[in-house]
Amino acid sequence: MLIYGLKNCDTCRKAMRSLPDAKLIDVRAEGVPVDVMGQAFNTFGDALVNKRSTTWRALTESQRAEDTLELLSEHPALMKRPLIACNDKVFLGWNNEIEADIKALS
Repeated sequence: MLIYGLKNCDTCRKAMRSLPDAKLIDVRAEGVPVDVMGQAFNTFGDALVNKRSTTWRALTESQRAEDTLELLSEHPALMKRPLIACNDKVFLGWNNEIEADIKALS
C-alpha cells in the first residue's frame, strides 16, 4: 500500500498512523507515477486538484486553465491528499469511511 502525499501534511500523518504497513511517497520529492496519476484522474477527475491550497491561489488564470494532469505534474502539492493506492484501487482523502474501505481490502 502506497500513500502519496507530503511528509508534513497532517492528514497524511493521520493516514500513516492508521495504516502502519503503508509507505509514504512524498510527492514533492518523488512525484506520482504516471500510471497511478492517470488512474486517479480517471477515478476522481478534477476533484484531484485542491483548489483551496495556497499553491492554487498563487497560480495565474492561464495556469489554472492548463490540463489537470500537466498542472499536477508541474505542481505536485496541488493534489488533494492523501492519494492512497491499495490493491489496484485508489482512494482520495482521509476519513472514517475511506479508512474502513482500505482496511477491508487489506
